[in-house]
Amino acid sequence: MDTLLTKRLQDARVAVVHDWLPVYAGAERVLEQILAVVPQADVFSLVEFLPDDQRAFLGGRDVTTSFIQRLPFARKYYRYYIGLAPLAIEQFDLRGYDIVISSSYVVGKAVLTTPGQLHVSYVHSPIRYAWDLYFQYLEEGRLERGVRSWFARLILHYLRQYDVATANRVDHYVANSSFVARRVAKTYRRTAKVIHPPVDVDAFSLQSDKEDFYLTVSRLVPYKRIDIVAEAFSQLPDRKLLIVGDGPERARIAEKAGPNVELLGYRSSEEVADLMGRAKAFVFAAEEDFGIVPCEAQAAGTPVIGFGSGGLTETVIEGETGMFFHTQTPDAIADAIRRFESAGSFAPERVRANALRFSIDEFRSALESHLTELYTDFQSLPNTGPQDAAEAVVALS
Repeated sequence: MDTLLTKRLQDARVAVVHDWLPVYAGAERVLEQILAVVPQADVFSLVEFLPDDQRAFLGGRDVTTSFIQRLPFARKYYRYYIGLAPLAIEQFDLRGYDIVISSSYVVGKAVLTTPGQLHVSYVHSPIRYAWDLYFQYLEEGRLERGVRSWFARLILHYLRQYDVATANRVDHYVANSSFVARRVAKTYRRTAKVIHPPVDVDAFSLQSDKEDFYLTVSRLVPYKRIDIVAEAFSQLPDRKLLIVGDGPERARIAEKAGPNVELLGYRSSEEVADLMGRAKAFVFAAEEDFGIVPCEAQAAGTPVIGFGSGGLTETVIEGETGMFFHTQTPDAIADAIRRFESAGSFAPERVRANALRFSIDEFRSALESHLTELYTDFQSLPNTGPQDAAEAVVALS
């Protein structure tokens, strides 16, 4: 990239707005690499309750938070204040910045900016529980009837209206997958450039010698569908499945698990990397926007047997780096495992090579190039400076 153009981005005053910061998880991995591209950025978030051992990715930055941070019991129940999130996000004063980057899956994209500022939104997804997962969310939360149900429906109705009404506050959208880009087009009627999330492929070593067990790694929550993976292996008693992860679904999954299914609970990153390298295949039953964990498995040279929908279809090459099933049922998973075994060996080197397309370096390079191009074009527009914008408003008043 042209050094002069890169310096132009480095000299810009940048604010990065992220919805919530309760833990270091998938969206925060993306935030970490956004901050690596624009290290001069200041960070804003509705709340910040990161444990001390998870704050290193912020690079010592203080996070500017909203009034929700100081509300009663916010540390544990911040999500219950979702109805206040639209008001809270609009209280961030970002007038001192040239570029605003929102990392958004709730209301981050709705921050207020001026005509003299470039606003780029990296969309993890439009609010899934208000749109795609609306009825599933009500069902799983036991909110189908009663006063609580109608209160939840009213809040989510309001969030949908707000989500659409604020779509044009963003100058340019970036989506984490083509699957999400289609969702952005459907919800906001806007196009989005696809830049896949960063995967730390270097944390996983290529292992060619596979052992005779299957693996899945996930939070044990309903939409991950680990229950049907466990049920599938009850139909395959001569195959072994290891489940890594914990969550509210653990007891229910344990009830459905046969003697060939072992729930390992939480395991360290090092232990997970070791298991991924040794597994015969990684089984993945959720419909994800992208799906970082299946990419991590491929980085270890381990093929993926997964639900053929969502972002997974962009990261797994059927017949080369994995195998798809097309309905979320135990029978479909069991059939896919049999087909996988009949297909013969999957070359671990080819599987890992596919994962390298989603490396941290690839993400940084793509994002830096895109931001530089957008900012260069934005600066070439007439009357884009903050002072010019302010004078225009005065002249019109």
